[in-house]
Amino acid sequence: MADPLSADAFLAALRDEGVRIVEYEGWRGRNRDHKGTWGPVNGVMVHHTVTRGTEATVRLCVEGREDLPGPLCHGVIAKDGTVHLIGYGRANHAGLGDPAVLDAVKAEGPLPPVGEPVTDGNRHFYGFECENMGDGKDPWPPAQVDAIVRVCAALCRAHGWGAAGGTSVIGHAEWQTGKIDPLGPGITMPGVRASVTARLRAPKEVTVRAGDTLGGIAQAHGTTVEELLRLNPEIANPDLVVVGQPVRVPG
Repeated sequence: MADPLSADAFLAALRDEGVRIVEYEGWRGRNRDHKGTWGPVNGVMVHHTVTRGTEATVRLCVEGREDLPGPLCHGVIAKDGTVHLIGYGRANHAGLGDPAVLDAVKAEGPLPPVGEPVTDGNRHFYGFECENMGDGKDPWPPAQVDAIVRVCAALCRAHGWGAAGGTSVIGHAEWQTGKIDPLGPGITMPGVRASVTARLRAPKEVTVRAGDTLGGIAQAHGTTVEELLRLNPEIANPDLVVVGQPVRVPG
């Protein structure tokens, strides 16, 4: 359980994870906050759009439909792996779901079978819509799946979720009865969760910026200079790092 990230922190977390981003005009202030509270947030939810074409998909998720006003998510993940940020705050993506599933997500434990939809998911989940027809035949390209993993890992990392292999990342079908998303060749939610966990456990690379020291980098990432030297044996002098230099830090 956590307060939602600020829009700036959200954007920074995605960029730090290597996500390719397009910022749709006005995304920071586009939300449904007038309809209810957003937060505390407990996880990330993955959907598919039942659409074809990135431009049309983004437009739909921004504007919504007559029966479901936009924004319909926080970001659209295109087939090429680009993430289009379209809104921030409460979004019409999750709908009502099973409170037992929410409890499992909070505990990062096994997900139960989906039961009665009575809990507001729009309040508790970041939501990403992925460009896909959802017919079980439309493929999920590796670049798109990699972007899903990076987006989910970025938010899990920012909130301290999921490193133990928990269920902070779920599909819409795991939240609400009657849903099938995401579906198709190239993606499963257990596979996405496994990839997110592996990414969170692997060393991460950061770039030295002006004013950085190895000690400051260690402190910022909750580790020690000694651990950084172990992960970066090419650093001969711990008192000398240069702007632009990559440094591996613990995941």
